[in-house]
Amino acid sequence: MKFIVSSSALLKQLQIVSGVLNSNNSLPILDNFLFEINENEITISASDLETTMTTKLAVEAKDSGIIAIPAKLLLDTLKAFPEQPLTFTIGNNFSIEISSDFGRYNLTGQDASEFPKTPSIEEPSVMKLQAFMLASAIEKTIFASGNDELRPVMSGVFFQLSSEGSIFVATDAHKLVKYGRNDAKSDKNASFIMPKKSLNLLKNILGSINDEVTVEYNDTNALFSFASTTLICRLIDGKYPNYEAVIPKENPNKLTVERSAFLNAIKRVSIFSSKTTHQVRLKVTGSELNISAEDLDFSNSATERLTCQYEGEDMEIGFNSRFLMEMLSNLRSEQVNLEMSAPNRAGILTPVEKEDDNEEVLMLVMPVMLNS
Repeated sequence: MKFIVSSSALLKQLQIVSGVLNSNNSLPILDNFLFEINENEITISASDLETTMTTKLAVEAKDSGIIAIPAKLLLDTLKAFPEQPLTFTIGNNFSIEISSDFGRYNLTGQDASEFPKTPSIEEPSVMKLQAFMLASAIEKTIFASGNDELRPVMSGVFFQLSSEGSIFVATDAHKLVKYGRNDAKSDKNASFIMPKKSLNLLKNILGSINDEVTVEYNDTNALFSFASTTLICRLIDGKYPNYEAVIPKENPNKLTVERSAFLNAIKRVSIFSSKTTHQVRLKVTGSELNISAEDLDFSNSATERLTCQYEGEDMEIGFNSRFLMEMLSNLRSEQVNLEMSAPNRAGILTPVEKEDDNEEVLMLVMPVMLNS
């Protein structure tokens, strides 16, 4: 069995699917790419049992066949080549010879029958949405998802699909992001929790794609297909917490401030905050916002003052600076609103100007108790 392929085209497709590979796999076969050669096309797959990604590539081939090729060795080899045609010859006992303009390279593959079968989605529900919509939904939410292995439902992003639009939610119990799109509509009402790893893989690819994404899903798996690539993953099992219940509805104190000035002030002041709580204190009086932090253990402190627009009673509230910085970094508007009700209730951060008329972004951050 023999096929000829462009070295740079092959490297590009392998780099897309290589994100699935784990550094410590339970099965040795998962350290390989699966190559399925069929006439003038190869299908390349990578899997970690939970997520499988496949991509297709045009090649010159007269026959068909299947082989598992060591992933790291092949990637390292291709990175060392300038653009040129490569000839792959697969012989007996899974021997592989790669011929280039420079020479020949021999390696040993593995029996492709050991590679896990890609799960099929039975009786799926289907929706289509533009790649930029899904990329934006992932980018705006994924940073707020948790890492607690004891609460796996919080380690993913909650997809809530309906005929009115779609809502994407992520939370780790300290911060929460609710991102809605009224132009991403599904025929059926459905909800599921997508794992973080699969979403990161999608985010890295979708940013450069101007295409439609087809999403197929049932109770256990979801499949995303676009261009020549498909990603199928096992969904996180469990019931997502009632996120609406934690979003305070009455927030009479409303602060409007320039986003970049607010973000940069917090970055500077937080350097002087406690290394355990990362607490910054916001004190609002009239049109003045004071941002301060102190680390009593080392007698460090810092204060900055910003002008703002403010409606409500004078207020003092503490937040974890890292959470605020993450949220402000993931918003794009020039001005942001911070709505608050009391020093012990969550603050709501929203953009003043919408990046897109079809999206709604709401970010919630829990307060930190102030040391009086």
